[in-house]
Amino acid sequence: MTERRFQLLRGAHRTLTGLSPALESLLAAVVGLLVGAVIMYIWGYDPWRAYFALLRGAYGGSYEWASSIARGVPLVFTALTFSICLRAGMFNIGAEGQLYIGAVAAVTVATFKLPSGLHLLVGLILAALAGALWSLGPAILKLTRGVHEVISTIMFNWIARFLTFYIVAYVLVDPRQAQRTLAIPPTARFPVLMRGTDLSYSVFLAVAFALFVYFLLWHTATGYEVRAAGLNPSAARYGGISIRRTVLLSFLLGGAGAGLSGAAVVMGLPPTYAIISGLPQLANIGFDGMAVAMVGRNHPIGILLSALFFGGLNAGGRVMQFYGANPVPLEMVRVVMGAIVIAMAIPELARVLPAILRGLGGLFARGARKEAT
Repeated sequence: MTERRFQLLRGAHRTLTGLSPALESLLAAVVGLLVGAVIMYIWGYDPWRAYFALLRGAYGGSYEWASSIARGVPLVFTALTFSICLRAGMFNIGAEGQLYIGAVAAVTVATFKLPSGLHLLVGLILAALAGALWSLGPAILKLTRGVHEVISTIMFNWIARFLTFYIVAYVLVDPRQAQRTLAIPPTARFPVLMRGTDLSYSVFLAVAFALFVYFLLWHTATGYEVRAAGLNPSAARYGGISIRRTVLLSFLLGGAGAGLSGAAVVMGLPPTYAIISGLPQLANIGFDGMAVAMVGRNHPIGILLSALFFGGLNAGGRVMQFYGANPVPLEMVRVVMGAIVIAMAIPELARVLPAILRGLGGLFARGARKEAT
């Protein structure tokens, strides 16, 4: 039995090229940069000057490093949300909606009067609980009715988005500025880590959560069961692992992470400290987290490095638009960033794609059987 269990995890570290994951990621990054350079050259822009501006805007000094790290903090949480469920064999894309609900829960602390340290802690707990509870819906639908998580999480994302719109406009609206919610009070905000920047102490929460997930998944029996269930559910079930428990745990832990991401945005990124109508500071963080997870090989440590890389792309991409005599426009910046991200995500996507297709194939097969009956 023990030997069979160990066989579940064989092949977990195989790569597309046969190289080590680190070397393969480095090779993919070089390919992505070259593809981006070719695209810019074809359209008449100087790629080397553009990349110099990107690196300078992302990592050219203490302010640039702080900006890159701050933009990567929320992505750590949403990437872990996706990664945890993927390790358990599920394609959870609900971090976007769970992020919204977590941000709303964090904003509700504006209505409480609590001491400084307790105020921040209560806001984080509320955000994590709200994100976890929102993830409970897709988990229950999967466990009781067999609803595929791709479908249910997409639906819950839209529900969360429009619910957040409603709360911003009618419930937690600031009476002095109708385009935003009440501001988070100073006692419930993350202190600024580096004066003059938007980097706050939320970075330590992101690192702590990533290390917690790493320890749970790779150094506990529960984490072993989660990973084994994702690699081979049938063999894991035969080995005595409860698939229902791993599914529920993965959703709840991932939802808590997405909720903390929402809290990190509204409690840790000055000068807003509120949810703006239209959700500009929250939009797409959940979806971007999926790309961060893929580039980081769905490993917590890799996700920390990947989030720093994505934060640098976001921070440095702004500089590319204004640097030199022939600056790169925003649309081209996004094309180049997309080419780099796709190239770096391909190795991990190729590894997990067969499992994703098997899950979707089972979904369509069940639908066809129900329609036939």
